[in-house]
Amino acid sequence: MTNERAIVEQGYDAMADAYLDYVDQTTGDPRLRFLDQLLARLQPGSQVVDLGCGAGIPCTARLAEQHNVLGIDISTEQLRRAQDRIPSARFTKADIATVELPPHTFDAVTAFYSLTHIPRVEHADVLRRIAGWLKADGYLLATLSARGDTDGRQDDFVGVPMYFSGYGPDTNLRLLHEAGFDPVINEIVTMNEPGGESSFQWLLGRKRG
Repeated sequence: MTNERAIVEQGYDAMADAYLDYVDQTTGDPRLRFLDQLLARLQPGSQVVDLGCGAGIPCTARLAEQHNVLGIDISTEQLRRAQDRIPSARFTKADIATVELPPHTFDAVTAFYSLTHIPRVEHADVLRRIAGWLKADGYLLATLSARGDTDGRQDDFVGVPMYFSGYGPDTNLRLLHEAGFDPVINEIVTMNEPGGESSFQWLLGRKRG
């Protein structure tokens, strides 16, 4: 496992309780608004992968109300909590950048604040791999960096070291298109986290048929 992966895995294992408090204290988080945009486009019983599902709340749980969900995360502790909360979903411990899934199987893939934990040099490949898992006209809903200079370790994120990486919005949009997606939603949103303001690019892409 690379050092970046180890930082992310160990960090989310260690801060499981603290991270939920951190999310609760954040204002202006639009994830449920964008999730509703995706849900409106899916038929009940759709096959959905949630990459970086964490403890399963709120998004994995919302998805599992009507759909067949596979949650994937690198953190053992986060997955344990997700499995306890959402017995109707399936969960797998894996690196979301390298996990192997069957092609042309899924109706949607979600990645809420998880792709920013993968080295940005791998983003193009990850997006192509996601496109390969999706059926024709399937959807990807992802959060990506809104900054162009993110690539490295942060010493204190919710009390633990953490790794973040990402490009800027123009590059993200280009990589999405090159992977085979047409953008349906492309929006930059700033929210207020306990440590200050943070901006992310939200992309809902539809796989070209």
